[in-house]
Amino acid sequence: MFWELIGFLAATLTMFSFIPQIVKVIKTKSAKDVSVLTLSQLALGASLWTVYGIHLHNVIIIMANTVTLGSLIIALFLYARYSKEKTQ
Repeated sequence: MFWELIGFLAATLTMFSFIPQIVKVIKTKSAKDVSVLTLSQLALGASLWTVYGIHLHNVIIIMANTVTLGSLIIALFLYARYSKEKTQ
């Protein structure tokens, strides 16, 4: 039970870790300080963790990394959107 709580807390922190960055990009309408390489690498990592969680049938790993991947996809979309606007 203790380790499940630790896993749940870690998952919660990870799931919502990119929300402040997303909010900042939306507010400033700028992605100039965002590293697309980092976002891409983390998205790939979250994808692989999700696959691993599915293999283990571990709901915490699946949930945390699916939500994290979703927020990273949003961040990548915003990066593409606001990087294009800057060059036009």
